[in-house]
Amino acid sequence: MSNSQEHIKTVVETPRTQTIDMKLEIVVIPVSDVDRAKGFYSDLGWRLDADFAADEGFRVIQFTPPGSGCSVIFGQNVTAAAPGSARGLYLIVSDITAARRELLGRGVEVSEVFHDASGVYAGTDEPYLFGQLRIPGPDPEHRSYRSFASFSDPDGNGWLLQEITARLPGRVDADATTFTSSTELAAALRRAATAHGEHEKLTGEYDEGWPDWYAEYIVSEQAGNQLPS
Repeated sequence: MSNSQEHIKTVVETPRTQTIDMKLEIVVIPVSDVDRAKGFYSDLGWRLDADFAADEGFRVIQFTPPGSGCSVIFGQNVTAAAPGSARGLYLIVSDITAARRELLGRGVEVSEVFHDASGVYAGTDEPYLFGQLRIPGPDPEHRSYRSFASFSDPDGNGWLLQEITARLPGRVDADATTFTSSTELAAALRRAATAHGEHEKLTGEYDEGWPDWYAEYIVSEQAGNQLPS
């Protein structure tokens, strides 16, 4: 694929028939020291859901990141994978700068924010979704899916923060707009306020219907539909 080719293609398929829901809820990560890993993920501020131990050296611990519908588990005799071999574990955030700042405040070593090299798939950096060449700083156009930061747990399992504020079409049901925290909703409101300010500049007058405009903007942004102008 050449650098001039667009390396993201949106594919939206409509299922032929209604299927049974299949919700991804657990990702297994391999660790060498269970208590050390428990301390690390607890310090991240993740919710501890379980710490079960049984005879014959079995132990399983479950944590859930804030606002996530998917949890991680690790422990003793949970997986045969080599400790530290889980890579490219994505944590989606609406404000990557704030997310990185919070992790730093919790004592976590986090990379600087970086973005992809517009289709360049050569480099010595650790691979991630768009390739291997990391360019310092957030995406210049502040596009969703394009700004990242990375960190690892004590075993080397690799995590990536990815900033998404507007989903690609078809990724979210427009009739099921949800926010997992007040912080996430506040960020959406700030983006709507900025866009609405540009809207009022175009119209040259105060918009008494701004609540409806905000609502349409927020729902459309999350669903990946065309935004009001």
